[in-house]
Amino acid sequence: MKKFLSFLWNWIAPIAFGIAVYLVVTTFLVNVVTINGDSMAPNLLDEQKVLVTKTHEAKRGDVIVFDARKEDPRIQAGNKDYVKRVIGLPGDTVEYRNGDLYVNNKKVNESFISSDEQQTGTEASFGSTWSLGTLSSTGMWKKSDQGKTVVPKDAYFVLGDHRSVSNDSRYFGFVSKEHVVGRVIVPFWYSDTVKKNVEKERNHFFATN
Repeated sequence: MKKFLSFLWNWIAPIAFGIAVYLVVTTFLVNVVTINGDSMAPNLLDEQKVLVTKTHEAKRGDVIVFDARKEDPRIQAGNKDYVKRVIGLPGDTVEYRNGDLYVNNKKVNESFISSDEQQTGTEASFGSTWSLGTLSSTGMWKKSDQGKTVVPKDAYFVLGDHRSVSNDSRYFGFVSKEHVVGRVIVPFWYSDTVKKNVEKERNHFFATN
């Protein structure tokens, strides 16, 4: 009996504790997500793994994961989560004018993507000038988002970094906070440039000149 109790204490208890800790962490705090597709290139690449801190709150410049099944009416079969960058917060206006992105009439610092993606990639099929009002009047957005000219309460406007291929808020509308899984944190072995572009863009979102 003594040996059995010793076995339980030395082997079973640590294993059970480890499983319990893992379940708590992955359920409430952090999860691992595999990037699917090229919409966040060159900062996050297809098949890369990242950590996601579970929260519904985000700042401009944060990269988030959200449940796309509840946001994109044209989602492809088999897809579930999208990874995109938060551009607009509740109450914000978002506009694109002549190669530059503006939030509340302030120019966004887009050094995290190439000049080509800042310009022709962001234009996509909408031309050199667009706003939330023009995007929401295309008929492509969710019915509840159509006609909006500012980001509504408890929602975000998101874009992919690889703008020319990204399926994002330009095409399906705003992302509800309640559908956000969390904010992306890149593993320590990723380059300093990727860490800066993914995790620290919130610190210098607007251009200084």
